[in-house]
Amino acid sequence: MDDIVTVSGLGKRFASGFTALRSVDLSIRRGEILALLGPNGAGKTTLISSICGLTTPTSGEIRVGGHDVVHDYRKARALVGLVPQEINLEPFEKVINTVRFSRGLFGKPRNDAYIDEVLRKLSLSDKRESKVIELSGGMKRRVLIAKALSHEPRVLFLDEPTAGVDVELRKDMWRVVRALKDDGVTVILTTHYIEEAEEMADRIAVINDGEILLVEEKAALMRRMGQKQMIIELQEDVTEVPPALAGYDLHRNDDGDLVYTYDAKADRTGITRLLSDVAAAGLTLRDLQTRQSSLEDIFVGLVGKDPA
Repeated sequence: MDDIVTVSGLGKRFASGFTALRSVDLSIRRGEILALLGPNGAGKTTLISSICGLTTPTSGEIRVGGHDVVHDYRKARALVGLVPQEINLEPFEKVINTVRFSRGLFGKPRNDAYIDEVLRKLSLSDKRESKVIELSGGMKRRVLIAKALSHEPRVLFLDEPTAGVDVELRKDMWRVVRALKDDGVTVILTTHYIEEAEEMADRIAVINDGEILLVEEKAALMRRMGQKQMIIELQEDVTEVPPALAGYDLHRNDDGDLVYTYDAKADRTGITRLLSDVAAAGLTLRDLQTRQSSLEDIFVGLVGKDPA
């Protein structure tokens, strides 16, 4: 799979002296969903703004579809759609006119058939004649996506696309994003919701303090860095880890159960010996459960804070 976006040695230093990006290298594959994760102030917005041509880099190079975003910005920008986090729409304009106007801004000829198809895929067909002010928050976000798709971009940036919407609308938006990928659109997603990245992304990129910490296939990342836990439910709750089991990586959870953390890829997990020693300590098992570390666990381990 070839790359549609390449970022090489990208740096951004503002007039105030603040350095937002530090020699960032990033390649985004054609047709993938890439989740860009990082805490507040990590450089996510500056990176996206630079790729979209809204911020001029201090150093480095960015190419979209082979076009330099600084020297060949018209062709590069024509390939990019951006859905911002803030809902900024003309409240008294009709949905159909809002989307048509965005297409015209890119010099595209009128194409009502294409616009109708975009609205249909976003479940906005029955809202085409509605004024924006009449729409729910979730529908307004769909209009933002329709505007971003109006000029037929091949790369779509979604900045917190489900912020402030309920769980059902969030899942509905996930289906919309998957449909865009099926149409060949490359999607770059920033999100506060780790489960969103875990559910949708093909690859994960983590940025912190203006530097890319890693870019990796989601499944491979979770296999490489994820740990497993075994929850040992006992017939009687314990108030502390028994001294006889002090040699294991055990802790007591809020329910009074013992939690054992281990590397599932290791030749020996130590589970068999642990269970034997649990019995020898006079403890009676009620149940066993295992859980894989989530992407959120991995993220916090990398940057030391949650992505909010």
